[in-house]
Amino acid sequence: MERDGVERLLSEAGADSRRLRHALTLLCDARWWTLADLVRETATSRRTIEALLRELTLERRDDTFRVPLTHVPDYQDLIALAPPPEDPVAHLLPHYTHELDRLKDLVARAPRARHVLDHVSATPETVLRRALLLGARFWLPGTRLLCVGDHDLTSLAVKLVHPETDVTVVDIDERILAYIDDQRLGVRTRWADLRLGLPASARDHDLALTDPPYTPEGTGLFVARAAEAVKDDGRILLAYGASERTPMLAFKVQQALADLNLAYEAIYPDFNRYFGAEAIGSAADLYILRPTTKTRPAVTSRLSRQTTAIYTQGPQAVESAQSALSAPVEALQGFDPELLIGDWPKELTTPRARLSTWLSKPHAAAPDRVAVALPPGLEAVLPRLLLATRASHVRVVGSGLPSLPDVLSTVYKLSAAGGVLDAVRLPQPDGEAASVLRRILDNGHAKLANTWREALIAVARAQGASLTKNEARALIGEAAPWAEGLTPLEAPLHRLSSLPEAVTETVTALTRTT
Repeated sequence: MERDGVERLLSEAGADSRRLRHALTLLCDARWWTLADLVRETATSRRTIEALLRELTLERRDDTFRVPLTHVPDYQDLIALAPPPEDPVAHLLPHYTHELDRLKDLVARAPRARHVLDHVSATPETVLRRALLLGARFWLPGTRLLCVGDHDLTSLAVKLVHPETDVTVVDIDERILAYIDDQRLGVRTRWADLRLGLPASARDHDLALTDPPYTPEGTGLFVARAAEAVKDDGRILLAYGASERTPMLAFKVQQALADLNLAYEAIYPDFNRYFGAEAIGSAADLYILRPTTKTRPAVTSRLSRQTTAIYTQGPQAVESAQSALSAPVEALQGFDPELLIGDWPKELTTPRARLSTWLSKPHAAAPDRVAVALPPGLEAVLPRLLLATRASHVRVVGSGLPSLPDVLSTVYKLSAAGGVLDAVRLPQPDGEAASVLRRILDNGHAKLANTWREALIAVARAQGASLTKNEARALIGEAAPWAEGLTPLEAPLHRLSSLPEAVTETVTALTRTT
């Protein structure tokens, strides 16, 4: 009898059988369910739900199913009579139907998930509920919120519900940054590969929110960067989930959090729901974490041991051996570098520096020839590696090197062959707009708007005119309102690509002004 198998499953699950009883309740309520919807609604792993379905005789219609209505009475004494724990912001949702409709459209049109970045999209209802919970728990007017990665578009939900919040996003995915900027909701965007550093302009926030890769390495890194970004009295909101079948994995992730000396203020079970991730029930808990006086030293220690392998898939997966390979010496044939960046064979005696150090500050020695080893999975950092130096010749060694944005052709003559890219610095250009653009790109670590301002003042002086700092700021603010506060290394590529036109606009306006 099919009931015997159901009773056996419930007995084996013991106190945790409420998950199965909830699923059974839903299957008996006359609605039709897909497997994905049932997994997400119950926040129970696909394997566990499939085990229950194997014990039931189901009525099917296309890809949906339910317990036949005539069989429902057989299970009445087994189902969960009480609902799961109440959603803390469920009572607010009916007041935000317009925002939810907008988010459904935004999520539907967003760039597709990239599996090598462990992307799984949260539902529109989830990102709205995150925004509502932030407003219910914290005072958001004037508050600075940092989204540490934002494939889910939580930043847009917060600006729709709480437009007075100051929101910034840091992300490695150029498509996401461009999409967020295209919505014109006032979210600041910054490019960052968190394995290599946090943008300087992404610090000193009140709140940080992250939905990281669900490996201990990935979660530990993203939360460490969030802790680096918030003030001493700030808060970190973390979405993390594991299957009810794998408590050891959850323990390893929580151990990574414990190593950061963070206090747990709250955990909302199964708060986040996803399109996919059925292995973990298409759900994740929401943690609220608070830094302690011991957090910053722990973060510094954690980041000093950071490796680049943090994902579950692709060349930078935790299990991947490629991340440990060093660049071949043969790639340096005919090239005598003064400085090596990245992982090179230990027998080379040339001075060297880490990729993260190279990106964080100008190199003190100002080398003329630099060789960079770019490991698989870090290709997105290539434009920033070239902008981080004024060396006359940079050789980059790596497999699958990506094409570079046209704006870099104003700085370098580029040639690539066989996994080697040579970037030879061009002489200073003629023309006022070209010289201003080049000055900005030659100062990759400096505030973009500051360099731009000083360059405009220099052009005005060469014309025999005067331009105040405030007048220069006004010209830049009109042509590129996004430019304030970030460096070329932090700027998303679509912003860098728009620089030539914006610079030309300010130089043209300068002539009229003076």
